[in-house]
Amino acid sequence: MAGKSAVIVGGTSGIGRMLAQMLAKRGDEVVITGRDQARAQAVAAEIGGKTLGLAVDIARPEEIASRLAGIGPVDHLVIAAIDRDENSVRKYDIARAIKLVTLKLVGYTEVVHTLVPRFSKEASIVLFGGLAKERPYPGSTTVTTVNGGIHTMVHTLAVELAPIRVNAVHPGVIGDSPAWNGKPPEVLERIRVRTPIGRLARMDEVAGSVLFLLDNQAVNGVNLNVDGGWLLL
Repeated sequence: MAGKSAVIVGGTSGIGRMLAQMLAKRGDEVVITGRDQARAQAVAAEIGGKTLGLAVDIARPEEIASRLAGIGPVDHLVIAAIDRDENSVRKYDIARAIKLVTLKLVGYTEVVHTLVPRFSKEASIVLFGGLAKERPYPGSTTVTTVNGGIHTMVHTLAVELAPIRVNAVHPGVIGDSPAWNGKPPEVLERIRVRTPIGRLARMDEVAGSVLFLLDNQAVNGVNLNVDGGWLLL
């Protein structure tokens, strides 16, 4: 599948960056985006190959079309941009909630809307959700809601955009990710013992699952959990 063109929204750090490295290594032309232009360009230079960095803040959806104006054609689109929001019903921060809902639901959709005319005949899209949609925790009011929205967005986009394929990956607790690798060992151990594979999933495994969803032409409308079986226990 080498030699494709890929756009990774949220590709300057974490799993998005790792995926960009994998795609660039196999010879794809890759565009990565982040909020800051200088950082996006610096990360693209570090990744090397045919990688370009752009500044796109999908929490500002009215700017997305102009920011992506020079991109195309597109074989693969991955939207991995996320934000963290500790927000409960009892202590509800409206501004933070609106920002995350805008980024994850409106921003994701606007990126797809902007790039639809530039998708190739066998284009594929992978969205990022998360397992808070099925295992909420105190303070996950908005996170759980938006990730549930990604789960259903996959289905409607797969129908509306056919034959373009649309799937999503929903990572669980990823032990070596920036969000988790600094947690106290006892916190990670409580999760590990409830994971059937006996360890936490890794970033490279999530990135590998995205490659599978991008490349396999028969997989469509799927929400793929990558959690080592954590939801089973």
